[in-house]
Amino acid sequence: MTERQKFELVRSFKQFELRRYEPCVVAEVEMSADFNSAASGAFRYLFNYISKGNESSTSIAMTAPVIASNQSSIDSQKWKISFVMPAGSKLEQMPRPLDSKVKMVELGTQECVSLSFKGRATDQHVEKYEKQLRKLAESEGIALTEETRVNRFDPPFKPGFLQYNEVVIPLKKS
Repeated sequence: MTERQKFELVRSFKQFELRRYEPCVVAEVEMSADFNSAASGAFRYLFNYISKGNESSTSIAMTAPVIASNQSSIDSQKWKISFVMPAGSKLEQMPRPLDSKVKMVELGTQECVSLSFKGRATDQHVEKYEKQLRKLAESEGIALTEETRVNRFDPPFKPGFLQYNEVVIPLKKS
């Protein structure tokens, strides 16, 4: 089974979760395009990196999810697409990418809210669930950042109705 990004469930609400994500290392590619074009365009660079497209020609295990994030809204034309490196990875231990489009980034512990959904992660679905999650968090008095992440867990060839995805939004730091 594919390794998943590690988190601790802080609190489960009726329709969403509050999570504390462990520190991790991600390989990311920044793309200027709509959500789906950015995700598919960046995927090949990231997949190449974990498939020996790095200075040590090392294969790196694929993990889930593939994360698409932006700093404003789902309509944004600026996306960061990321692969989470295997648990326990340290930035200084990761092989350097051969392609300059791939950047290695270390993320610290973060608290986020998460709402899962089934189906293809289309612009329309993501926008719907982002708005729903923001409204639910606000009703619980949880302040969120402007950033939105779309976590995709399944390959694109899996039938859409079986795909599992999440909208994840970091909390504002107090």
